[in-house]
Amino acid sequence: MSSPEAVRRYRSIFISDIHLGTAGCQAELLLDFIRHVECDHLYLVGDIVDGWKLKGGWFWPQAHNDVVQKILRMARKGTIVTYVPGNHDEFARDFTGVHFGGVVVARDCLHETADGRRFLVTHGDEFDGVVQHARWLAFLGDWSYRTLLMLNTLLNRARRRMGMGYWSLSAFLKVKVKNALQFIEKFEDALAEEARRRGADGVICGHIHKAEMRDIQGILYINDGDWVESCTAVAEDFDGSLQIIDWAKARSWSMIARSMSDSAEPAAA
Repeated sequence: MSSPEAVRRYRSIFISDIHLGTAGCQAELLLDFIRHVECDHLYLVGDIVDGWKLKGGWFWPQAHNDVVQKILRMARKGTIVTYVPGNHDEFARDFTGVHFGGVVVARDCLHETADGRRFLVTHGDEFDGVVQHARWLAFLGDWSYRTLLMLNTLLNRARRRMGMGYWSLSAFLKVKVKNALQFIEKFEDALAEEARRRGADGVICGHIHKAEMRDIQGILYINDGDWVESCTAVAEDFDGSLQIIDWAKARSWSMIARSMSDSAEPAAA
């Protein structure tokens, strides 16, 4: 960004794992991001709404509703919005091919960049053996994960009061655990192999909440991260180049508070 309040135009933006409906969702950071970007294509790469959590109890603050309204407003203004559901919002897979307010639902899709490369866009849960073959373990892991995210929220609330920036405890612990690193490597290899099988040059996914961009034997693997831990997105410029945007590092809480208070535009406009 050329200045803290500049609006940057991109050809395409990919975001996933927002987990609306959970206390761990960093909706304010996402709203701040949306206010500062414009794009021709927006891909919602799964786990946008957390159906698993909402089944156990309703949690939907105004900021979560604002995120939905902002995305719908982007669609009304001409952004092509494609929604690729994940495992936490798998209910939406029953509506593949249906348009909702300018948003089209797809099981997965191929995106062609401005420089002619083809990328498989998929959430990635279908390549996670735990989710596919031991759902009870996935639910147990989800409960443990949400408990960790609650601690993460409390920690960052204290950091915010002290004027400190956002920091993810859960992301820090993830990279310290050997088994987690082995799982991530296997997941990345499986996604790269699927992209190769389908004749794509690369894959853009989410699911594991770890933003990454690396070459795997000639296939470009890209994970857009999440809006619970890392607060990241993937953006394509008009020349076809791709980059990971780390919004939590790019912004400070004071900037976000000023941006939200100065914005007179209603979220549902």
